[in-house]
Amino acid sequence: MASIHVAGGVGVAPTEMAAYDAALADANLHDYNLVTVSSVVPADATVERVEHAPDLGPAGNRLTVVQSKRVVGPDELDADDAPAEIVAGLGWTTGPGPGLFYEVSGTDPEAVRKRIHEGLDAGGELRDWELPDRELHLESAVPVADAHTCVVVLAAYGHSDPIV
Repeated sequence: MASIHVAGGVGVAPTEMAAYDAALADANLHDYNLVTVSSVVPADATVERVEHAPDLGPAGNRLTVVQSKRVVGPDELDADDAPAEIVAGLGWTTGPGPGLFYEVSGTDPEAVRKRIHEGLDAGGELRDWELPDRELHLESAVPVADAHTCVVVLAAYGHSDPIV
């Protein structure tokens, strides 16, 4: 199996979907039809953290991903409890066999980190898997007033496939 590439991005735009698209563009994963899967890393896969995803095939193809996403809009920023920061995080753990991804989003980087580690621990215990190697990637941003702000972290599995 090809590598699983982990990349993150931040986007700001006038609508929630446009901010998400901009965050995907920041990770170089905006030209695919994303198919989100649960969080198992195949035993023969390698997971590689990258600044931007490489070219994974033609625009419009289907791409399998695990993703963490957080979006904040102007309405949420007008509230008294408006977040000062938004965070998307993806952790992964591998071992001699299959591994796991665990995705979390929130407003506090340390809380997101803690929940990722707790989730990976629980997932490994549930499966009785030995998962000695652990990494994580967080993307964070200060929300922009009068716009939507999005942070994403995605694990892109291999190369894209034609959708039709």
